[in-house]
Amino acid sequence: MMRPLATVGNVNVDLILGPLAPWPQPGTEALCPQDDTRIGGAAGNAALAWQAMGVPFQIGASTGSDMYGDWLRAGFGDMAARWPRAPGRTTLSVGVTHPDGERTFLTTAGHLPGLSWRDVERQIDWPALAGGRLLLCGCFLSPGLAAGYDALFDRCAAHGIGVALDTGWPLDGWSAPTRLTTLTWVARSEILLLNEIEAMHLSGAADVDTALEALAAHMPDGGIAAIKRGPLGAIAMHRGRRYGAAAPPVTVIDTIGAGDIFNAAFLAELAQGDVATALARATRIASRAVSTHPRQYLRQETPA
Repeated sequence: MMRPLATVGNVNVDLILGPLAPWPQPGTEALCPQDDTRIGGAAGNAALAWQAMGVPFQIGASTGSDMYGDWLRAGFGDMAARWPRAPGRTTLSVGVTHPDGERTFLTTAGHLPGLSWRDVERQIDWPALAGGRLLLCGCFLSPGLAAGYDALFDRCAAHGIGVALDTGWPLDGWSAPTRLTTLTWVARSEILLLNEIEAMHLSGAADVDTALEALAAHMPDGGIAAIKRGPLGAIAMHRGRRYGAAAPPVTVIDTIGAGDIFNAAFLAELAQGDVATALARATRIASRAVSTHPRQYLRQETPA
């Protein structure tokens, strides 16, 4: 039986433009060959992936009180019925893609700072999630919620819910106080899901393998530290054992949300399998998603 899943955090609007090169000079105009307006944010991307994979889940989020908020709610239907409406505008991210697969984000604060622990507490059916896992995303974009993380971790512990943490990048960088605070969250998380740059900055390590060991040492017994490495695949450590999964060769179309798709796939596969299998399958699913348009989230192997 599959363990129940939920995600909590940032759901916002993504406006994707590109590919663009070089970056335009101020005062000029550049044409982009492609555009896409879609549900985004780390929690939003994970939720979309679960929907596409047919995985049941809960989601705790919010929107602003504008047309973008209405549009986001329509995308989630009944699941958004309990989302609060923050006064003002919904958070908007403009993602500009580049020919080398990299991207640049420009994001407004919007509604996300107003999301609180009290909001999330009312949205999640905690008894139904008992024994499952909660993916906690966008930590630095929702400071109101982050202020209530102690209560959130306590509630999860009371119901036997493992927290899977993907912090994202801190808006002011990895200062010493930010690192200390983040490591207190890591110490209470069952699963850690970071990209390699985040992992090295948080741990202070000079290479990704040392970062993996250092972060795993901060976690509770039995915790799983995973680091996403893009085209290099992913690595993980669980109970002192290191795992690795290579990414299949693909022609990348759009990497925006790739790490969030990996998170969703890893938790879905881990809910009914072991770490090695979940790591390999999540890497393949994320690779498939970023190389297809419209995106495909295939959980099963397809013939070559």
